[in-house]
Order: sequence, then structure tokens, then C-alpha cells
Amino acid sequence: MDLRRIMETVNMIDNENLDLRTTTMGISLLDCIDSDSDRACQKIYDKITTKAENLVKVARELETEYGIPIANKRITVTPISLIAAASGDSDYVKYAITLDKAAKAVGVDVIGGFSALVHKGYQNGDRVLIKSIPQALKETERVCSSVNVGSTRSGINMDAVKEMGQIVIENEKINPLNNGNLVIFCNAVEDNPFMAGGFHGVGESDVALNVGVSGPGVVKTALEKVKGESMDVVAETIKQTAFKVTRMGQLVGQEASKRLGVDFGIVDLSLAPTPAQGDSVANILEEIGLESVGTHGTTAALAMLNDAVKKGGIMACSHVGGLSGAFIPESEDAGMIAAAEKGILTVDKLEAMTAVCSVGLDMIAVPGDTPAETISAMIADEAAIGMINNKTTAVRVIPVPGKDVGDSIEFGGLFGYAPIMPVHKESSAAMINRGGRIPAPVHSFKN
Repeated sequence: MDLRRIMETVNMIDNENLDLRTTTMGISLLDCIDSDSDRACQKIYDKITTKAENLVKVARELETEYGIPIANKRITVTPISLIAAASGDSDYVKYAITLDKAAKAVGVDVIGGFSALVHKGYQNGDRVLIKSIPQALKETERVCSSVNVGSTRSGINMDAVKEMGQIVIENEKINPLNNGNLVIFCNAVEDNPFMAGGFHGVGESDVALNVGVSGPGVVKTALEKVKGESMDVVAETIKQTAFKVTRMGQLVGQEASKRLGVDFGIVDLSLAPTPAQGDSVANILEEIGLESVGTHGTTAALAMLNDAVKKGGIMACSHVGGLSGAFIPESEDAGMIAAAEKGILTVDKLEAMTAVCSVGLDMIAVPGDTPAETISAMIADEAAIGMINNKTTAVRVIPVPGKDVGDSIEFGGLFGYAPIMPVHKESSAAMINRGGRIPAPVHSFKN
């Protein structure tokens, strides 16, 4: 690499909030299954602490050697509903506590995989795990949970959609912040390095290292140099910038995998914002020419951004996966927060935006008296967008007790804070209470 490119990367790190958002080790727990849950939990703890023993150490070494910050070190595991089903236990909280202890022992920030996959129906282990989510999140600090309720191939499990609305309300009664660690998916992917929705799929290798890159500030700075140019130039600029960022992610991911002696999985290209000034996806959209994110034209600008990021990243890396695109969490993006506070960015507009970008309604704070059926209806809407568009969508919504529109909630850390956003008062209960399944769309039949 020539001196100019080296200095360009240094400037991205020092002045444009470039970092490697996460190195995430995926660990299969299939060989930990045991009918005795105490034995199973011991096997789980032993495997995680053995395989991930040096994860944080290696990440810190690479930070020092390459000068590239790695914001988070994480672990994902096989969905616990599959692992714990053999035990016959009436709840799986002890499995969550085991994951939490293992995560603390190896020093990672969070661990994902307290999960269930119910897009076509429930197994007994799924039912037990879902019922265990509120208590599991209450008793742990680093555990993240997810449930997949739909897919393009299977349709949407509306019984699960209804239940997950109730689980969100149960979490609210215990601690509304626990809902920040719960994601409800359609078309969940098996190699997602981002939280709270990460888990290690059964089709993955025994242990793999997945990397999530970021860099909204880098993209915005690049666009500042092409003011007034056509959208063709804007797209090409984003593409070239995403190429550089992804190259960095692949370099670190491959080297980390080599040192840890595990498979290199994928690079997730997602632009993941933080509350830090200059690290906002909303600001990129405004740099493209919107007075404020949320106004007319937002969805078109976001579609172009998402596509250009993917095109640039795919050219830079042979193994691209995860979610890959642009995240639009309300609370984790300073520009999104500002637009929501002004009433320009609404839940309805965010829903439209999720049709063209990564994931979905993410970190949305809503009034504390929002009914469970309304939460379920929001989940159903996002699942429908994912199902029809053959893409991953998700909901991470946070009802806040005692709060209403005009108030806000402070999450702290990477979660930032969020204004309470209005939701429609008209009831969706009669639809949600029907249950059953929404059939898969006609384009799901591709064999």
C-alpha cells in the first residue's frame, strides 16, 4: 500500500469515526446437547471459554498492530432452543446464565444466541425458550435474544407474532431496557455478527470468525467532495468508499482467524451508526440532498446508498454475508434522533425505509401504554416487508412505562437516547388474535 493510501486510512480512523464495529466468534453448541441440563450447561461453558479464550487478546493485538479500533468483541452460539430441547426443562434461564458467565470469563461485550426459529411452527424447545426470555434477560448482563417469526419460504407464523408482542410487554414490566437485547426477525441469517440478533446457524462450521465493518462518517466525508454532482457520481463515490472500508475488514478478519486457528466466515458490510457526532447514516442521506432525513425522497436516497455499499463491498471481499447495508436505528444515530424529535421522522416513514435497507424498526421507543397487539402488528408489518422482498427485516421496539410522546429515554453507551415516537391508536387486536399463518408468497416457489 502506498503512502497516500496509508494516510487516507489514518485520516478515516482519526477524523471520520472509522472502526471495525465488531469481531464476532460463532461457536456451534451442537456437541453440547445433553438430556441432563447441568451437564449440558457445563459443556457449553467449557466450549465457549476454550474456543474464545484468546478472542479479546487477539483483537487487542490487531488494534495495536494495525491502528484500527475494534469497537466490540462478541460471540454467537447455536440457537439455545435447539440445544436445550433435549433436557426436558420447564425453563431455559440456566442456559442464559451459563452464556452470561462464559461471556464474562472470556471478556466479550455480549453473547447472542438465546434464540428460537419458529417461522413455520413451534417445537417444544421453542415454546420453553420464548417463555424464558423475560427472566433470562432480567438475570443476565451480556445475553442477547432473538426469535425468527417468518421467512419468504414459509410465510409468517402469526401465533409467534402475537406471542412476541406479549413478551415485549413482559420485558417492559421488568425493565424496558431489556427490550434492547431482543430482536424479532423475518428471514434471519445464520452468520450475523451484529447484536442483538446474532446467532450461529446450524449450517455454519464448528467455529468461525465474522467481522462487521462500519464507517458512516467516512461515507459522508467522501460525499462532501462531490456536492452538486449527479446521483451517478454519488453512487460511485459511495461504492469506492465501501470498497476501502471492506478491504480493511477483510484484512483484520482473516488475520484474526489465522491467529485464533478458526475459519474466517464473512464480512458484514453494514453501515452501523453510533450516537457520536459524525457517525450517522441520517447525515449521509442529508448530504445527498435532503434537508432532513424523513422528508420526501428519503427512501430513494436510502435505496441508492444501500445498493452502492453492497456493490463496493462485494468487489472488495470474497465472503460477504450477515445483513450488509445500512442500519437505521432511531436511538443509535444522532441524525435520526434529531429528525424524530422534530416530528419529521415517523414510525410509518421508518417502516417505508426498511423496505430498501438492512433490518427494520430498530431501537424504536414508544409510549408505555402501547398494547401488546399493536407491538405484534408492528412485527407483522416488518415481517411482511421481509417476506415479500426476500430480505431480512426485524423489530426491536421499546415501550417505556410512564412515558408518552414528547418524552425521551436514555439508554446509555452505544444505544444513546430516543424520543418517544407516536404509534397509531386504532386497534389491530382482531387481526392479531386470529393467529395461524400468513402463507408464503408465490415467488417463494423457486425449485
